[in-house]
Amino acid sequence: MNNESFESTHPEELTHFVGRHFIYTYDNGWQYEMYIKNAHTIDYRIHSGMVGGRWVRDQAAHIVRLADEVCKISWHEPTGTSVSVAVNVVERHLHGIIFFPRWIAEAPEKTVCFQNEHLDAMRNYRDAGPTYPQLVIDEFASITFLKTCQADDESVIAEAPSELPEGYAARRN
Repeated sequence: MNNESFESTHPEELTHFVGRHFIYTYDNGWQYEMYIKNAHTIDYRIHSGMVGGRWVRDQAAHIVRLADEVCKISWHEPTGTSVSVAVNVVERHLHGIIFFPRWIAEAPEKTVCFQNEHLDAMRNYRDAGPTYPQLVIDEFASITFLKTCQADDESVIAEAPSELPEGYAARRN
């Protein structure tokens, strides 16, 4: 999806995190889902919030281990959005910060799609702007569903949020 390729500073430390699939709800009520596909790639879906309905596969990300059960995942999207999420697997919470360019704050519906099929449009919107002032979302979240899958499993996030069975995002474990 992205020509950039990130490598962890210590990829051998990420084996515990690769394959993790989790659904999380921010304190503001927005619900997201992420799958750590491998040491440098994530897939994600957004179930609710400002850009609810959006989903992305093969997003290049910089992933690092911060502690035994804590990692940080950071990436920059073709939309101009930058994201960094620190995930604590044991305590099942995370902290995320999202830097939305102004054009998304003004028209978030433009990003609600399967991004992989609209990369040129996302870059065109980004380049047209406006970029500033950015909308910064700085929130804590609870992980409500967590499981471990195989690495590089294309079936984990394979359809839009709207195509999932009823109650999918409400699962708890």
